[in-house]
Amino acid sequence: MSLTKTEIVENLVKIGFNRKKAIQMLENLLEIIKRNLENGEDVLISGFGKFSIKNKKERRGRNPATGDDLILGKRKVITFNCSSVLRERFNKQG
Repeated sequence: MSLTKTEIVENLVKIGFNRKKAIQMLENLLEIIKRNLENGEDVLISGFGKFSIKNKKERRGRNPATGDDLILGKRKVITFNCSSVLRERFNKQG
């Protein structure tokens, strides 16, 4: 099950923010994260984790439908590494 933006807003409303302010805060936070990643900067949220951009090299691949070989071009991907605090928290629960 995924946590949606709507559900995040609902949780912010439950703790006392009005809906309009909660939506604005969430949108602004996501925009800050996107802008920093677009600029090639890592986003570190203490106690949660780090978002960063990794460059993938060109590589050989295969079309699963036809089995034909092909070349996958260079690209950038976003990676997330959770903090040790977060990792310990969910490992204690399971």
